[in-house]
Amino acid sequence: MKPAKGTYPLYFDNYIPLVKETDLPLALTNNWLEIKTVISAIPVSKDDFAYAPGKWTIKQVLSHLIDAERIFAYRALRFARKDPQQVLSFEENDYAANAELSKRSVKNLLEEYEAVRKSSMYLFNNLSDSTLLLSGKMASGETSVLALGFIICGHATHHLQVIKERYLKNNS
Repeated sequence: MKPAKGTYPLYFDNYIPLVKETDLPLALTNNWLEIKTVISAIPVSKDDFAYAPGKWTIKQVLSHLIDAERIFAYRALRFARKDPQQVLSFEENDYAANAELSKRSVKNLLEEYEAVRKSSMYLFNNLSDSTLLLSGKMASGETSVLALGFIICGHATHHLQVIKERYLKNNS
């Protein structure tokens, strides 16, 4: 089941509709397979490529996806455990600027991303339907555990589209 509108802030309509699957475990798996396929095909020469001045490099995009997934999964865990405290937001540009990526490769980041995704899969795949419907407070509004799982997939899909369109097309 996909999260119903109203179980997450309107902002996340940028991501959730990008997920074709209605089953969260299948969405997490298929999304990972697409990520792995796209990122594995990026030549090493593009590791530090940015499509324009001031834009993130491919390594920074991957690091952002890893950080964001960890944060979304952490939020889901808190909401699943009925933690009543509002979770804090994060500043993605500060995270990207402080990721210390100079000695890392896209291949290394992809390996870390796989570990993070497997962890997310274990988390979401072992939650009951009733737990997936629990929600918690984020700075942007009430969000369900289920919505966070779909946000993880949709957010990654959004960035994969950007990678395909702006980093890989006509920039060989």
